[in-house]
Amino acid sequence: MENNSYDVVIIGGGPGGYAAALYAARAGLSALVLEKFSPGGQMATTDVVENYPGFADGVNGFELGMQMKQGAERFGVKTKLSEVKSVELALESKVIRTAKETFEAKTVVLAMGAFPRELGLPNERELRGRGVSYCATCDGMFYKGKTVVIVGGGNTAVADAIFLAKICEKVYVVHRRDELRASKTYMEALEKAENMEFVWSAEVVEIEAGELVTGVKVKSRKDDKVTEIPCDGVFVAVGNVPNTELLKGQVDLDEAGYVLADETTQTNLPGVFAVGDLRKKPLRQIVTAVADGAVASKFAEEYIDHCL
Repeated sequence: MENNSYDVVIIGGGPGGYAAALYAARAGLSALVLEKFSPGGQMATTDVVENYPGFADGVNGFELGMQMKQGAERFGVKTKLSEVKSVELALESKVIRTAKETFEAKTVVLAMGAFPRELGLPNERELRGRGVSYCATCDGMFYKGKTVVIVGGGNTAVADAIFLAKICEKVYVVHRRDELRASKTYMEALEKAENMEFVWSAEVVEIEAGELVTGVKVKSRKDDKVTEIPCDGVFVAVGNVPNTELLKGQVDLDEAGYVLADETTQTNLPGVFAVGDLRKKPLRQIVTAVADGAVASKFAEEYIDHCL
């Protein structure tokens, strides 16, 4: 009968989860990764990852996820493709339940990530990777010298706009209010971006496309007038939704639902760590998720050695 007890159970098979698993296994800990879809998490939906060190020509996100999985499993990590339905994390021996199995763990690494909030337009998902993106730093270089539309008015949208203005010919920022919600620290950089144009009090109501995005239709919130903006890409920056519904009532979350964890990745519960995009942090990238995973494994090992 299979042993369902582990030193570390990692919930989520993205870069943060597999980094934690790899480091834990190399430290001699038994480690299990529970992933509900496929290795790589959100990274696996990216056609070309160009900002992860070590790949001079970029790398396919799904392929990078598979390499991370295989690298961890080489040292004994086990992977189960199964969705976690419930957890009991306040216990000394933590309990993780999927639809078919129950696992016990001395420590748990939360690595379920976050997903970008969508606009909810009919063809939005079909056009992801074909002109619709949710990460300017990931995909911006594909639009060098081209025209793009950014939807949003918060810090992420404005930071994306400033970044894209440096490489794109023209940047339109469509915001449903008549002023930005972003921090004033961005104002100087915005004023210097001569190729940026704001479309105030408006919302994107349609994405036009053939094989690739060709433009958007924008509706004024003041007079309902609809105008077209030809563009090569649409960057959606209207926020992210952390996958933390499972944790409510157990792990401390901020007002947006992100896990509160310090730089050791330790949460409010002993032996429970949070890594990657679901943790409250200033930058969410593959490389920062991987770093979180390495840190979590170190403190999980210390917890097992000194607290149990």
